[in-house]
Amino acid sequence: MSETRTDSVSLSENGAELDEAVWQAWKAMELPEGYRAEIIEGAIEVSPTGRLAHAMVVNRLCKALGIFLDDGEYGAWNVTNVIHLHRAWMPDGMVAPRHAELAEAEDDLGIKASAVRLVVEVVSPGERNQDRDRVKKRREYARAGIPVYVLIDDYDGQGAVTLFTGPRPDKADWEDIHRVPYGTEVTIPEGPAKGFVIGEAITGPKRG
Repeated sequence: MSETRTDSVSLSENGAELDEAVWQAWKAMELPEGYRAEIIEGAIEVSPTGRLAHAMVVNRLCKALGIFLDDGEYGAWNVTNVIHLHRAWMPDGMVAPRHAELAEAEDDLGIKASAVRLVVEVVSPGERNQDRDRVKKRREYARAGIPVYVLIDDYDGQGAVTLFTGPRPDKADWEDIHRVPYGTEVTIPEGPAKGFVIGEAITGPKRG
């Protein structure tokens, strides 16, 4: 029994050391303009910023969210890191406190995940990008306990919006998943953005 416990401790320590090494490597990275680096499920992933069509959806979303939230405690953010347990993600949009003292993560690296109330990803073309947003980030945001995840996906049929709520950190998944095709409105059910509607004004019409 004692040998088993020792092996478990050793594996745990090795995992913690690897996480720390990845974290330090991420903090030291200097990327060329137009790229971003995230730590997703223990690995650094570098990806280009989105194409014009992607940026247009993100801009419409953040502008509409900003107007909806107006001058309240929470605001719309993008191009900002979310930090959680040596993980770092850069959602396409999110809702978090306006004031740094309520949201700032260590070393001014971004916003702590516990302060984030909603994250949005707009899927980019390519199998790797789709897997990152549909699978890996779905799990990561659930592990962090972020209350709402919105996935805007041009490449799901003729386009679809999927709303994830009820995060289960222990399962790395969500209790409630609601998917609708483009052209059907989705209303955020909780949090500071409760009542905010995502429809064609943000996503554009059905594809194809």
